[in-house]
Amino acid sequence: MAETTFFIPSLNLFGAGCLSGAADHAKAKGFKRALIVTDMGMYKLGAAEKVASLLTERGVSSAIFPGAQPNPTVKNVEDGLALLQQENCDVVISLGGGSAHDCAKGVALTATNGGSIKDYEGVDKSAKAQLPLIAINTTAGTASEMTRFCIITDEARQVKMAIVDRHTTPILSVNDPVLMLGKPAPLTAATGMDALTHAIEAYVSIAATPITDACALKAVSIISNNLRDAVAEGQNLAAREAMSYAGFMAGMAFNNASLGYVHAMAHQLGGFYDLPHGVCNAILLPHVQIYNAQVVATRLKDVGHALGVDTTGMSDAQGADACIHAIQRLSSDVGIPAGLTELGMKDEDVPTLATNALKDACGFTNPKQATQAEIEAIFRAAA
Repeated sequence: MAETTFFIPSLNLFGAGCLSGAADHAKAKGFKRALIVTDMGMYKLGAAEKVASLLTERGVSSAIFPGAQPNPTVKNVEDGLALLQQENCDVVISLGGGSAHDCAKGVALTATNGGSIKDYEGVDKSAKAQLPLIAINTTAGTASEMTRFCIITDEARQVKMAIVDRHTTPILSVNDPVLMLGKPAPLTAATGMDALTHAIEAYVSIAATPITDACALKAVSIISNNLRDAVAEGQNLAAREAMSYAGFMAGMAFNNASLGYVHAMAHQLGGFYDLPHGVCNAILLPHVQIYNAQVVATRLKDVGHALGVDTTGMSDAQGADACIHAIQRLSSDVGIPAGLTELGMKDEDVPTLATNALKDACGFTNPKQATQAEIEAIFRAAA
């Protein structure tokens, strides 16, 4: 096996009530003023003010930037950076799901490296560590609170940029399931299916290792056993906590094994139509795995077993087929739309979407490399 690396924040907090640990950490590190990056929804709920209050109690002042859009843009990053510089902040705290974390990473990275976030598209393009980032998670799925991935939409090109950079790894991740209670069922479903996609793509990735395999399969099993309950019962703390662990473990897997064509293609849909990332992943996931089954049927059979399928006596091909059907059942059970046409994808856009997907860094570790025509065919099969 070739030399591998394993990226993860140096400290990670879990469990009900662990939010206060983030403020304790900020004080212990000697930070003076924090920029809290969040979205307008979390801001209106008063969550950002709660974090600010916890910081104030510990002698750390803060400013709040509520400008992270659902698919954060280059302008969001620029606006956040302007506020950070104006307020002379020495730490960034992200509060929310993937959008808040990604926006905060863009702010923290450009704060120390200069230039535009567009300069860092690709793998390890930055020269310096970002401003310290504490990531407080409020959804269970993106794992952006603990990864080196930062996804920012370039509005001019209508493309989601994949910034994969060790310097975007937060110094602390916080997964307090209390913050996840009551999240709407569609958001819970979308983020949960995002986590499932992370786990499956990491497991079939050409960069998978025994460590990422273990994390991925355990994540699949927990998601299979808990996502339906988390969607149906928004106040179910046990299901929320289980999903927070699953999302994190799936993050451990893909943060090191990377992803595949599901994400490469979903990024284009998000950039082109401003669609919800988790929903795009969920719709594409079975169709990409039908393509991947040509070369990784054995691995997909393993995933099927983790999803609760009795694969005893099945051939690899049968196991892979059963896995794909189990993914589709779970997706349907949690209310994911049946196809991309429902989300507004237009057939005339497919060639452009496919061209851009083939350039996305997430696709480089897919187990089978595709042609333009094959990616177009997958988009149309998922329509």
